[in-house]
Amino acid sequence: MSKAVIVRAKRSAIGKENGYFKNVEVQHLLAPLLKHLSEGLEEHLNDVIIGNIVGPGGNIARLSSLQAGLPIQVPGLTIDRQCSAGLEAIRLACYLVEAGAGDCYIAGGVESVSTSPFEKRARFSPDEIGDPDMGVAAEHVANKYQITREEQDAYASLSFERTWEAFEKGMYKPEILPIEGHFIDEVFIRKRDMTRLLSRSAPIFVKNGTVTAANSCSINDGACAVVVMSEDKARSLTLQPILRFVDSEVTGVHPFYPGIAPVFAIRSLLEKRNLDIRDVDLFEINEAFASKVVACAKELDIPYEKLNTRGGSIIIGHPYSASGSILITRLFYEVQRRKDCRYVIAAIGSGGGIGLAMMFEVIS
Repeated sequence: MSKAVIVRAKRSAIGKENGYFKNVEVQHLLAPLLKHLSEGLEEHLNDVIIGNIVGPGGNIARLSSLQAGLPIQVPGLTIDRQCSAGLEAIRLACYLVEAGAGDCYIAGGVESVSTSPFEKRARFSPDEIGDPDMGVAAEHVANKYQITREEQDAYASLSFERTWEAFEKGMYKPEILPIEGHFIDEVFIRKRDMTRLLSRSAPIFVKNGTVTAANSCSINDGACAVVVMSEDKARSLTLQPILRFVDSEVTGVHPFYPGIAPVFAIRSLLEKRNLDIRDVDLFEINEAFASKVVACAKELDIPYEKLNTRGGSIIIGHPYSASGSILITRLFYEVQRRKDCRYVIAAIGSGGGIGLAMMFEVIS
């Protein structure tokens, strides 16, 4: 069986809704990444698999591939698994390689909330089960798993410190391909007083709740993708594999608690591989809400020293489908700065109650 590896990874800067990329349609946000990542691989590329959830509809992967000038024979596939769509795109590409369907894929996600034609979000769940907005669902997680406002604010503060430290040390630079002249995430234009923000922010989803604007992510535009290849093909083309796909797991939970879904996916994945939390060196779990990350860390006994070590979505922002592939991209560059990593995991929970986790082995 062919082993799937990741050899390239890039993302756009992350823009605020109606900010950096307010007039940039999805294909123009994604196409530069596809062109850059496919350089020298155009004739080897089997497909482009892209997650997208806020439209405008159609096959955005195909549209963006054509916009990027990729060969006409590269077909393009667009998928929707809500916020886990970008991670699912990479997962699908890995399994296609391992099944022998192809040797070379670009996979990731893109969102342009600024140009989306949809005024309201899609339905996550039928009324008879309940269909809470993600912020309300974050409150459900906080309540069920007894995550206090103080714990959420403390985690948000930690994310702020880590994110700004990573930015100031230039650790995000290798991740970002400048698009429309933007080479830093929009949040870094001005540094906020996070302590003041956390203390002044009121609950925004539930009266007397614990989830605030300061301990939650924002709404954002962005794109991210990676190159997934068979290891033999990569080495034959003298490309250096960085991450080797090990396994993955996807699971469903009640739609009231999507934020806790990564716990069940990670547990199942580790049990399947006869591993435990101590065997994993780094975790990236999407920071849509601090309540989610704190709950996942508590339930799995993940020390913060291993979790989202360079910050995350609470500060930089959450461009929905792109976020899962950003987790992989963060790991791709972080393991190259370290000498002591063997296994890493990226995980995300998404609307409707879906948890997805992927494990990779670091290639030294």
